[in-house]
Formats: sequence, structure tokens, C-alpha cells
Amino acid sequence: MALISLNQITKHYEMGTQTVRALDGVTVEVATNEYLAFIGSSGSGKSTMLNILGCLDKPTSGNYHLNGTNVENLDQNQLSDIRNQEIGFIFQSFNLLPRQTALSNVMQPLIYRNIPLRKRKHMAQEALDRVGLGPRVDHLPNQLSGGQRQRVAIARALVTTPSILLADEPTGNLDSKTSVEIMDLFDQLHREGHTLIIVTHEDEIAAHCQRVVEMKDGKIFKDSYSGNPTKARETI
Repeated sequence: MALISLNQITKHYEMGTQTVRALDGVTVEVATNEYLAFIGSSGSGKSTMLNILGCLDKPTSGNYHLNGTNVENLDQNQLSDIRNQEIGFIFQSFNLLPRQTALSNVMQPLIYRNIPLRKRKHMAQEALDRVGLGPRVDHLPNQLSGGQRQRVAIARALVTTPSILLADEPTGNLDSKTSVEIMDLFDQLHREGHTLIIVTHEDEIAAHCQRVVEMKDGKIFKDSYSGNPTKARETI
């Protein structure tokens, strides 16, 4: 069974008298431990895809199964639970709490699981150690570099042991050297068995992934497996 299964997903927005088809009949599956990029220009539908995959928005029609759960008809509280249990988010802007230390930021998603404070601290420390930030657990975000802040965000995504890591333009606010370091960390996480989905407009970032899904006008234009040419396929 696929970890993620989207079947004929649409997302339509009404703009005055016009209907914008942000997603227009998307069908795609993602297996456990895939390393996948959704890539496309502005207006291609990749950002809407991120919102659907992350249970931040509901499709207009179609079916979405995540780790065996049919999620498109869940209410907001149920979707919140799914996000906390199944998805680790990594954002371009980091989305860290500015007055909280690195350790407190990583502990944040554990609060909603009613995990005792001592265990939360231990889990957060382990996650920060894992991304190479163990010595900076007491630093505030403004005391960290951009790359270090993104590592905190990755640790926060990892700490809940989610089914998928979902990254939105994860190197968009980083310089080229730091971008390479962050992508090397993603590569390592994939080798450790994590399922990673990256939404990007950059070919260099997508090149790290074993599978690249190109989007255009709300549809999947091309779906290719660069890690194994025998699996390469296209849908137009």
C-alpha cells in the first residue's frame, strides 16, 4: 500500500466570475522512503499540492489517503491531529518562535501530545544533536545563522517521528553554500529511511531527489525517476 495516494484531486477557486483550477485531476502515489520533488513555475499548482499533501487545505474533489487514512473529509480538529502525527513541516521562512530557544522550538509539537516535560526535553535534545546543533540548544533564533535556523526547523519536524517530511522551498532563504549543507542533510535523512517531499522551483534542489514530478497548469506534466532510469515514465 502506498504511503500517499492521491486520486483525481482537484482544487478550484472562484475568482469573480472565473474558476481557477489550481489542481486539475491529479493522480499520484508516493511510497515509503521515496525522495521526491514537486517542481514547477509560479501558477503550476505545486504550492496548492503542498497544502493538500500537508492537510492544510482540502481538495474540491477526489480522494487523498495518507498512511491508510482517508483524509479529505476529516474536520479541522482531525486534520490538526493528522498534521501533528503524520507530517513534519519544513518551511522556507523557518517559522520559529522568536522568543523561544532552539530547544523550546523543537519541543513545541510535542506539547500537543501531552508528553511530560522531561521526556520532551530529551527528545528535542536528541533531534538537535541529530542535525548538528546540540551545542546551541539555548540559543534564540536571532542568535543563529540562516542555516542553523533551518536545522532547528528540521529538528522540529523530525522530533515527532512523522511518516513524511514535507519541505516548502527549504533553501529559498539560504545562500548557496548553506543550501548545499541543508540538502546534504536531507540526503542523509533519506538514507536513514525517511520519506521526503520537497516543493521547489529550483532544478538544482530537485536534482537531489530520486523522483521529480513536474507540474504545469494544475496537472502533472512529467513524472521521472532519476535514481533508476528503468522506472522513468512520463504522463502528458
